[in-house]
Amino acid sequence: MMNTRSLTTRMTAGVAGAALVFAGAGLAAPASASAEQQAALTNTAHLDFLLDEVSPPELPGHTTYRLAEEPELQLPWTYADARDGGTFERVGGGPLDEATGDWAQGAFNSDDVSRAAVVYLRHWQQTGDDASRQKAYDVLRALAYFQTTEGEDAGNVVLWMQTDGELNPSAEPVELPDPSDSEESYWLARTIWALGEGYAAFRDADPEFAAFLQERLQLSVAAVDREVLVRYGEYAAADGASVPAWLIVDGADATAEALLGLSAYVQAAPDDAGVRSSTEKLAEGVAAYAGLTTGGASEAKGGKHSWNVPGADAAASWPYGAILPWAESRSMWHAWSSQMGGALARASVALGDEGLRQPAVTEAVRFAPTLLAAGGPENAWYPSPTERVQIAYGADSRIQNLLATADAAGLPGLVDLAGVQAAWFFGLNPAAEPMYDPATGVTFDGIQADGSINRNSGAESAIHGLLTMLALDAHPQAAALAQSLTVLEGRDGLRVVEAEDAVTTDGTVVTPESSWTEESSWSGDYLELAPGQTASFDLAAGADASASTASDRLGAGHRLGGLIVEPVLWQVEKGTAETPKSVWRSGRLPLGTLSSSVGEQGLTAASGALLPQRLPVPVVGSRTTAEVEVRAGTVQLDALLVRPAISTLEASGEAGGSAELAQNALPLPLPVTMGAEGATQTLRSYDATGALVDERTLDGPTTVWLRPGGYALALG
Repeated sequence: MMNTRSLTTRMTAGVAGAALVFAGAGLAAPASASAEQQAALTNTAHLDFLLDEVSPPELPGHTTYRLAEEPELQLPWTYADARDGGTFERVGGGPLDEATGDWAQGAFNSDDVSRAAVVYLRHWQQTGDDASRQKAYDVLRALAYFQTTEGEDAGNVVLWMQTDGELNPSAEPVELPDPSDSEESYWLARTIWALGEGYAAFRDADPEFAAFLQERLQLSVAAVDREVLVRYGEYAAADGASVPAWLIVDGADATAEALLGLSAYVQAAPDDAGVRSSTEKLAEGVAAYAGLTTGGASEAKGGKHSWNVPGADAAASWPYGAILPWAESRSMWHAWSSQMGGALARASVALGDEGLRQPAVTEAVRFAPTLLAAGGPENAWYPSPTERVQIAYGADSRIQNLLATADAAGLPGLVDLAGVQAAWFFGLNPAAEPMYDPATGVTFDGIQADGSINRNSGAESAIHGLLTMLALDAHPQAAALAQSLTVLEGRDGLRVVEAEDAVTTDGTVVTPESSWTEESSWSGDYLELAPGQTASFDLAAGADASASTASDRLGAGHRLGGLIVEPVLWQVEKGTAETPKSVWRSGRLPLGTLSSSVGEQGLTAASGALLPQRLPVPVVGSRTTAEVEVRAGTVQLDALLVRPAISTLEASGEAGGSAELAQNALPLPLPVTMGAEGATQTLRSYDATGALVDERTLDGPTTVWLRPGGYALALG
């Protein structure tokens, strides 16, 4: 589970815990699975294993449905650590106190309880499975016990519970808010997600239980109303941008997960005007921030913020059409909990507001291909891709966005993109191994930056692996494509050239006291340049080392349209220091002048911001270098983000499947060669809005013209 912006992912073996173990077989290649297994990917066996029963004590402010009649609650352990022989041992969070039997955090947490409920709800609704219906009922009852029902914190949610059912509102280490039910939180948002989907599922099947879930959802929405929506319509400054002040924990990410449940609820209870109003306000907040971060940022001027949908050129700059997660940082994106696009797509349907879809479409069409070509669902870009761990939560979030947007906006091309992204679970990932096993339901906890697999399988990983499998089972076209792509043949996308690796410089390499800036992160050391100092960089650094020349190492995307270069610079707050200015060239080709400053700090934690700035002129032809000279102020340069004008991804599978993805990052049409010798593929090409503009059969290498900001997929 993840509850902090610093992404302290649990990627190491846990401590000894509950003795029960699960014999999860080693993950088999999809090609060996039976046709029946391929048709039904969802297997809840491992999540079932994580479930345990507790009988909580009587506690004022905490109860649940029919607790007197059914005193035992069922809920999943937080972690499952790999043991010899392919087995797993269930463990809690933090060290175990052998004397008391308590974990420093707890054995169970409401974050995972809520999402486990969503898995069982969706599985029951999708398949009619009676066992999943019962588990959905049981886990929702457990979730409701975490919710505080009285006092000034009514509607909020405690995060941790011990094995005996005792709640632990103040875990070690301290997590904010503390106590965990004292104000808005991620776990409040995820509780709303589960309660909303729970009400929609049980409304007709069990009206009495549905009425209980409705009452509890309304209680949590009331907490959001008084703690968050009291600021509705207000905007705050954030390093010069104007951001909505009514997001749960200032997060578009947390708010989006609440929106998933609220959208389901609004469709099932259209007469609940109060919850509908709150849903509309939260959706407006996410959409406002989404528009801001997909190219419509402006100086904070007070009053209501207006935003415009960016064109192809705007989305070519960082964050490339992505919706950022946190209003307190303009320079952070993370894959985990990044369901903003999918939530807006679902809300657009529930609320009948097509305008909410546009940021979702922009992210799906522009950012999804960029992320695939860059390396996949990395935990965080800060703004450089520095947190290169990849986990199921991140991969699933990207898939959910694509499929929800495809369904809401009627864009079938996004289903194919989702299939390519979902291949992450079957081997198309940095480890080149399956991360999910349909035979056992095990999803591994993640892939380290070095490509090694963390073979633990805790609740969060199991849950998000299953949420993806449920989505694939509902979209057979994406499921078939995902399982057919297991081998990465080539990838040419965004890369990082570290500033401290300058070929020549008379500047100073500085090691920051801490890489964390309180709102983003230095990617390592940085290069400090005073007026008159210079540096030169090899833009081919880290590219294909087997090529004979630097130009060849950069690939066809460079030769056809050049390289887009974005120096990542510390931007000083205006008025606090002389604005740094730097002039950039590639040989004799001027690339542009950058002025490094942002506006009012506002609600962010640091004065200034670490942000990429796109050089207006691409590096073209045979040029493979960039040079900078500082003209004013002190420039602090972290790295250079380098993208080919045409990013590409090529993948194949043992059964003969193939995929070629090409994306045009420039606002002008560009040609690219697609198709393989001796292979027949179906090509579909899309413009920057996701509309299909070309469909044909390729019988070998063929020149394809990509629309400005568009992409193409050739599938065989």
